[in-house]
Amino acid sequence: MGSVATLTGNPQNMLIGSFSGLGYRAFLARQAPVAIIGLACVFVAVWLAYRRTLSRVLRAAPPCQRIPVHYPLMLKTAAVIVVMLVAFLAGVTIALVAIAGAAYLLLTGRVRPDKVYREIDWGVLVLFIGMFVVIGGAGAAGIAQTLLAGAQAVNLQNTAVFTVVTAVLSNVVSNVPAVLLLKPVAASLPDHTRAWLLLAMASTLAGNVTIVGSVANLIVVEAARKQRIRIGFLEYFGVGLPLTLVTVLLGWLILSFGA
Repeated sequence: MGSVATLTGNPQNMLIGSFSGLGYRAFLARQAPVAIIGLACVFVAVWLAYRRTLSRVLRAAPPCQRIPVHYPLMLKTAAVIVVMLVAFLAGVTIALVAIAGAAYLLLTGRVRPDKVYREIDWGVLVLFIGMFVVIGGAGAAGIAQTLLAGAQAVNLQNTAVFTVVTAVLSNVVSNVPAVLLLKPVAASLPDHTRAWLLLAMASTLAGNVTIVGSVANLIVVEAARKQRIRIGFLEYFGVGLPLTLVTVLLGWLILSFGA
């Protein structure tokens, strides 16, 4: 929910930033209210669903082993993150800032790069690579052009219809492929800026309907499973569906009728 606020919050927002030319600050100013209200809705939804079992204070389990902390490296990393955020807000190209920050930490760190590489989730990267290959094939096959031609039939110029189509498609093919497929549609709409903002909002928030709605959900569920905590599909869906309906509606109202 919080990732909808910035262009670096999730992969689909980063794609939209590169396609649309929207600035970091302009995007943040429009989407931050959506994220804040959405997070409040998450709090209410979780409280209503689990108020009888969820304690008021979340207590950390005792650690199984001591984790060494490299304080100089931690402080340097924190400083790099702050510099990156300032650069983002200043309008520096996001890709340039990200690669520069990562390169600086790898080149000047006291930890061997191979130890860092072992922490990378290569499975997720392969998943994204495969996703881009499939969507590239879909574009070459003319599916994107078919969607663009069908835009007139379903009146995608209407912001409400465009939002609903984005949300549904994001749950059919996942949010990143949905953004890639709807890119020509968003670019063709009269109000480009509003269309890109609605695409970012709806594709992100639609990922809360089911566990498979976004890669972030899968990562969390897998991490929970390793801690012997099972999050079932129907249990998640029972909270995710009403939460998504409410937040997408509020996001549409904010972006459609806001300044």
